[in-house]
Amino acid sequence: MRFLYTLLLYFLLPYVFLRLAWRARRQPGYLRNVAERFGYYPPLPEAPLIWVHAVSVGETRAAEPLVRVLQFKYPQHRILLTHMTPTGRETGETLFGGRVARCYLPYDYPGAVARFLDHFRPQFGIVMETEIWPNLIRACRARSTPLYLVNARLSEKSYAGYRRFGELVRESLAGFAAVAAQSEGDARRLAALGARDVRVTGNVKFDVAPPPEQVELGRTLRRGFGEARPVLLAASTREGEEALLLDAIGGIAASGLLTVIVPRHPQRFDEVARLLEGRGIRYQRRSANAPTAPDTRVVLGDSMGELFAYYAACDVAFIGGSLLPLGGQNLIEACAVGKPVLIGPSSYNFTEAVELAVRAGAAVQVPDAAALAEEAGRLLRDPAAARHMGAAGLAFCAAHRGATARVLELINFENAGGGNRKSETGNRK
Repeated sequence: MRFLYTLLLYFLLPYVFLRLAWRARRQPGYLRNVAERFGYYPPLPEAPLIWVHAVSVGETRAAEPLVRVLQFKYPQHRILLTHMTPTGRETGETLFGGRVARCYLPYDYPGAVARFLDHFRPQFGIVMETEIWPNLIRACRARSTPLYLVNARLSEKSYAGYRRFGELVRESLAGFAAVAAQSEGDARRLAALGARDVRVTGNVKFDVAPPPEQVELGRTLRRGFGEARPVLLAASTREGEEALLLDAIGGIAASGLLTVIVPRHPQRFDEVARLLEGRGIRYQRRSANAPTAPDTRVVLGDSMGELFAYYAACDVAFIGGSLLPLGGQNLIEACAVGKPVLIGPSSYNFTEAVELAVRAGAAVQVPDAAALAEEAGRLLRDPAAARHMGAAGLAFCAAHRGATARVLELINFENAGGGNRKSETGNRK
């Protein structure tokens, strides 16, 4: 099965270049550092190295507390952060600057992953969430390089999809030294697919603290929005959701309402701007860095790395990717800033976090855009209820912190980097 998988990769090689060129139409970063995607890298200073893979923006943010603890605990080691998208790489640069090395993880061609591992020689690797690359995992195992799947999640939908690849997935998951799952359900599904030594460590996203500079920026943004105006934030929206949202918010009875829309992907900033222009809606771009005019109805959040600031600047936060069947996005950051959270019906990528937040009174899940507008209007008109939900969000986050420490205990760095190159946790069943 792995042979057929690799053969298919080589068959698709021309498409890889076409896809990079296609995506570069909106994000020129896809045409930069292309050699890295095939395992060719500039030299690094000699130092023991810990490798953390975070495919894109969400995974990179999730990795932040883990990377910072590794930096503090093992200052003699260099941290390598790998990505698959330009926005993930940019997020890594924003979070860590020059304190970590960054590059693209190569595509899963045997020669490319061999060059990657031979070049960097990591003492061990950490893969955030659920990235399964059969040839990379096999190459790590052949080199006795422990590889850990951390903050792993697997929805029922993804589980059904992976089951179709049977032996290939079983072999790959079994190649991880250990798996740190977010929830019991994730652990059960991963074990059923073949993962060994699966532990429930919780979600490291609960350990991401709002950066003080972002909270202060949020206060500045709020002054620019107008402190007396009610502010509804639509965060991480996906294609098709903005139109649904704009259709619905006209029915919100909140005088002077300002809606802030922050698309999930930066390549869609101009697309959303055209949507607003086509509807004749008065809007301003965040990138203009100007106070919001009284007759402006929408602020387009066309900036990167400021999501915490947007949360800090709003009264009510809607989490995108959930009005349409897209699985939702992370609601923990909004709760961590103490804001009431609304989320649509589709949340299969974050099932447990959403269920726990709703149960804690920190979030309300709504069935559609009309119900979203109704609930947002209620909270905007009732500041006491909004504050109560925000306080519940803070308590919810505090109650679920500690996953990073449990992940580090699982990895057991000293033994993983020691003479036998084997994880102690791998011996404990």
